[in-house]
Amino acid sequence: MLFTELESEVRGLERYEKFRLLHILVSELEKEEASEILKNGAEYPIISNKLFTLPRPSLHHCVTLSGLGGEIVFHYQFGRNGGPGGWRILDEPEIRLGDHTLVPDIAGWKKERLPKPPKENWISVPPDWICEILSPGTERIDRKKKMPIYAEFGIPHLWLINPAEKTFESYRLESGKWLLLAVYCDDDKVRAEPFDAIEIDLSNLWWE
Repeated sequence: MLFTELESEVRGLERYEKFRLLHILVSELEKEEASEILKNGAEYPIISNKLFTLPRPSLHHCVTLSGLGGEIVFHYQFGRNGGPGGWRILDEPEIRLGDHTLVPDIAGWKKERLPKPPKENWISVPPDWICEILSPGTERIDRKKKMPIYAEFGIPHLWLINPAEKTFESYRLESGKWLLLAVYCDDDKVRAEPFDAIEIDLSNLWWE
């Protein structure tokens, strides 16, 4: 299908339905060709000027994302129950790094690095921490494409969580390369950089 035909198909649809139709009809679009449809921001990652469609998150993904955000935001954004505060935690923010437009599952910035919201609907300041929640449809992109970009732009901390396998990987950037600090699984209790002031019970991140 030509892009002009695709564009006519999606014209007039609500934004979510546009992206849903894009996911069904195409697997990869040139960034310039997709720009007319993606006027309001990127729903899917643009990596090296290629737009990649991704499957909708599973319910297991949603449970993990919600549970993790609740653990971290409570202590590190709001500073409650003796938490240190001082962070801004966002679910699925649009981040533009060079030629790449990425939408990590959850990302965090120290508030002094992101004191006010940007005027645009995206953020160009590299986060201090990113977490990707892996699925069969996204793991290859997360590991093979996103991780090198995160390292290139100096993001110091990365977590990879796999709800299906019930695993948790913690990485630190050292000399431009990812150092695997620890791998946890199942019902482990986790203290992981940069949020090691709190203990995260992994059993709260899985939907049995």
